[in-house]
Amino acid sequence: MLPIVTPAEMRAIDAAATDDVQVLIERAGSAVARAAIRMMGGTYGRVVNVVVGTGNNGNDGRVAARLLADRGVKVRVYPVALCPAELPHADLLIDAAFGTGFHGVWRAPDVGGAPVLAVDIPSGVDGLTGAAGPSVLAAERTVSFVALKPGLLFSPGSELAGELEMVDIGLDVGEVHAHLLQAADVSGWLPPRSRVSHKWKTAVRIIAGSRTMPGAAALAAAGAQRTGAGMVQWSTPGADHADRMPLEAVHRPLPASAWAAEALRSFDRFHAVVLGPGLGRVDDTAASTREVAIHTPLPIVIDGDGLFALAWNAQGAAALLRQREAPTVLTPHDGEYQLLTGTLPGPDRIAAARKLAESTDTVVLLKGATTVVADPAGEVLVVRAGDERLATAGTGDVLAGIIGALLAMHIDPFEAAAMGAWIHGSAAMHGPAVGFVASDLPDLVPLVLSSLRGEP
Repeated sequence: MLPIVTPAEMRAIDAAATDDVQVLIERAGSAVARAAIRMMGGTYGRVVNVVVGTGNNGNDGRVAARLLADRGVKVRVYPVALCPAELPHADLLIDAAFGTGFHGVWRAPDVGGAPVLAVDIPSGVDGLTGAAGPSVLAAERTVSFVALKPGLLFSPGSELAGELEMVDIGLDVGEVHAHLLQAADVSGWLPPRSRVSHKWKTAVRIIAGSRTMPGAAALAAAGAQRTGAGMVQWSTPGADHADRMPLEAVHRPLPASAWAAEALRSFDRFHAVVLGPGLGRVDDTAASTREVAIHTPLPIVIDGDGLFALAWNAQGAAALLRQREAPTVLTPHDGEYQLLTGTLPGPDRIAAARKLAESTDTVVLLKGATTVVADPAGEVLVVRAGDERLATAGTGDVLAGIIGALLAMHIDPFEAAAMGAWIHGSAAMHGPAVGFVASDLPDLVPLVLSSLRGEP
């Protein structure tokens, strides 16, 4: 996992440093110079423009400029206050104008198509949220120090940062409570497959779908199966669309109304429940969904219309969910987050996920181009796997099934939610760039799992 710190946390880390500031600046500037040489493919005959501010970012840039000049590079240094609107031709532009604490709008110069190397963060990007003004220079690479900043991970900052390189310059990051999930983490948390097992060891119960949205149950079931659930049993209250379901998924009928008590009696051999995708939002369905959500003694993933049911009641979602004793994973997108809380997540998505997790005493997976998973204690895992291929109807249903299967393996719910998002996003990357649909996704999950386990 890679640590993530806010600009305020970074200032506290800087203030607590035991090494001399100039020593730290030399280390940072050296890292920038090395990155610049790699980007240019050498130093002979190369020309570099460096834009420097008055803070430590500018100092890092000045050190990099000096070291590059020592290697024979022609270097031009432009202080921000004296920087012309258009810079002369160069092989590289080092953006050391402003760091993570910058507020306002920076009007960057015209760099004439030169590739950009950003120091810590592209100047003008908000280090906390990723917000950026219209003239921020898009970097080909960003060298960040000590820890990643949220602004490098959330759009548009994530697109403007280019390839990220994190450099340790000797600062103690102390107690960090947010991390970027990596493939090695997911691999380490994935339990080995036992040769002595049976289908009920990782059994998942799914209540999803409706007459108008039968595909939701099918997608969730397929996601759970392909992730390793040995038994998947599904119910769509008042409907039987077995012809649409995976052949191996077992149907358990539920009545069209007042189905909660019967559903709760069906959980005895299962290890996790997926509740809500495509269930619909009529009052009776919402009431039964709430009852199952509150009283299920198993770990549960609540998605889609299950989140609507929790929000649409006089007590509010938090009061209901805090009655639960077993682990709960909520998987809202921005609109569902607003249903649950009354407000949209806002620009600080890490804080938003933490707030909902704390108030509901659940694990919250806040969906987005960058996914944030928070637990009630404030720990956060950020997931950047996947791309625009996931922006199609039904992929969230598959994600719910994937997480359900991981919960059934008795994986810690916080880790299961983050792993699920990472596996889900990585699977999509194996699909076609155009024309990808949610039903393509489950069959790609085993490719990711085999890779994580080092299997051919």
